[in-house]
Amino acid sequence: MTSRVHLVVNGTPHELEVDPSQALVHVLRDQLRLTGTRFGCLTGHCGACTVRLDGRAVKSCTVLAASADGARIETIEGLAADGTLHPLQRAFWERFGFQCGFCTPGMIMTALEILAEHPHPDEATIRRLLGGNLCRCTGYQTIVEAIQAASEAAR
Repeated sequence: MTSRVHLVVNGTPHELEVDPSQALVHVLRDQLRLTGTRFGCLTGHCGACTVRLDGRAVKSCTVLAASADGARIETIEGLAADGTLHPLQRAFWERFGFQCGFCTPGMIMTALEILAEHPHPDEATIRRLLGGNLCRCTGYQTIVEAIQAASEAAR
């Protein structure tokens, strides 16, 4: 048994058949081939699967695709425009806010929400709000610096 869902992903409408128990992360990766959204834990602990759903950062492994019917979803692939990196992507690149890169898409999608709610966050705020995103490589310092640099660039 499947359910038909309508999603607008990175500005493009899609009509898809999904298993009612299927997580959104799997629909994004397997059906839409948007593999920038990472699949890490399926428990919502690592944050690698973070996307924006109707403007809010969510962990797509904890959202049933069927429950997202009618939603607007933004993934890491939707940030760059006309071959130009989004300011957060550029800041992560310039500040080396990544090593292996596995967590980077989720970090950037979470950082979008951080900067929307706190346009000029201090280090403590960034660290607190990144608490649901895990990185095993960087030690977080360069990630924090990248978010602060994007905040400064937006001023």
